[in-house]
Amino acid sequence: MNKQFDLAHPIFKIISEAASELSFETYAVGGFVRDQLLGRNCKDIDFVCVGSGIELAQKATEKISDKPHVSYFKNFGTAQFRWNEFDFEFVGARKESYDRNSRKPVVEDGTLEDDQNRRDFTINAMAISLNKNSFGELVDPFNGVKDLEEKLIRTPLDPDITFSDDPLRMMRAIRFATQLDFKILPETFDAIKRNKERIKIISQERVTDELNKIILAKTPSIGFILLEECGLLEIIFPEFQKLKGVENYEGKGHKDNFYHTLQVLDNITKATNDLWLRWAAVLHDIAKPPTKKFVEGTGWTFHGHEVLGSKWVPKIFGRMKLPMGNEMKFVRKMVYLHLRPIALTKEEITDSALRRLLFEAGDDIENLLSLCEADITSKNREKVKRYLTRFEVVREKLKEVEEKDQVRNFQPPVTGELIMETFGIGPSREIGVIKEEIKEAILEGKIRNDYEEALKMMLELGEKLGLKKQSDVRSPKSEENTDNA
Repeated sequence: MNKQFDLAHPIFKIISEAASELSFETYAVGGFVRDQLLGRNCKDIDFVCVGSGIELAQKATEKISDKPHVSYFKNFGTAQFRWNEFDFEFVGARKESYDRNSRKPVVEDGTLEDDQNRRDFTINAMAISLNKNSFGELVDPFNGVKDLEEKLIRTPLDPDITFSDDPLRMMRAIRFATQLDFKILPETFDAIKRNKERIKIISQERVTDELNKIILAKTPSIGFILLEECGLLEIIFPEFQKLKGVENYEGKGHKDNFYHTLQVLDNITKATNDLWLRWAAVLHDIAKPPTKKFVEGTGWTFHGHEVLGSKWVPKIFGRMKLPMGNEMKFVRKMVYLHLRPIALTKEEITDSALRRLLFEAGDDIENLLSLCEADITSKNREKVKRYLTRFEVVREKLKEVEEKDQVRNFQPPVTGELIMETFGIGPSREIGVIKEEIKEAILEGKIRNDYEEALKMMLELGEKLGLKKQSDVRSPKSEENTDNA
């Protein structure tokens, strides 16, 4: 492993000089050191000094000509600023002690050794000296380099104390194992199992932030399997835990929906980095357990799981403190529609079914198709290949229908205002009936998505409903001609 550090960025020289003037021992620490050794880019750099982090930040910015804005957090003794597309944080070395009922530590000034002792994992407890007499030297008291080489996650001190003091570290251990494709040392993993209930004292926002980072990893299934094995999943995401397991009846079993969902999630990572489409993969089958039923002659069914699942999405997002706006609505729509494109591969494809899918999916049709392709899983590779081939046919036919009928996100060509004006009525049930009939006629292909055809149908429907035409209706073309006269 390369142990040469790239300290070419001018900030390192600036901080070294500032630290020398203040007589502060100073080090670059944590994730920056780890990522330098792994050859990964890192634009968040933390500095620890034996002294005041706020004073060090102030002294450093005095030496920068285009002075960056510095944010000071006096209660925590930290300072931050952004410069040259990098984010820098400064803190004084400290030691911590914890009360069992809180993750907020009692903090005291300390040495570099104290600061390294309080770090979560050995691979995050390394430091690079910025002191003039040892500039660029690695300080590695817990053999973090060796753990990097062996791809191991372990705590610097007793893991039971480490996880009990700050239970979020259990989620972080699994997140790092997922992101880096590392193994968690068995003794460390056993401590997570013993301390799993402590996660309940952590705020939901922080737990969800770690879960999102797992979902955004290259192979998210690694993290979910670890969460399940240590018992954390049942606590933080019970609906997902309930997907696990296979029930057999009369010699017939169903897929293990836990592992199927993880396969879908891993599949979707090849198509997108979008967090919300990945969440749609996580939740697409979430309501299968309560909808499971064995039907004689058919086998296991999960009828309506997409409908129930879509109803669960707001509840799960609310509890997880995920955004309740467009992000939630998008995931809910994906869960609700996820069976529709796949159903089209199993039957004769009609233009009507394609129009309805385009209408309901709207601009999210490509995301829906990506989710559905990811949902095609089987141990039989030939079966997967057949389904994907049929799916390409569905894609092509969707393009043809959209080009011909333009029904994506369409609104019926006649408006409620036009209906009221034409028949001299106010808001009423008849308006909804007419608009719905016209929409259905367009989706069924009985009329084109065209103003003149919709207008003609509107007048016929009005007559059937006993409405009397009160005024002439001009087409947009005739109005345009009048304006140009």
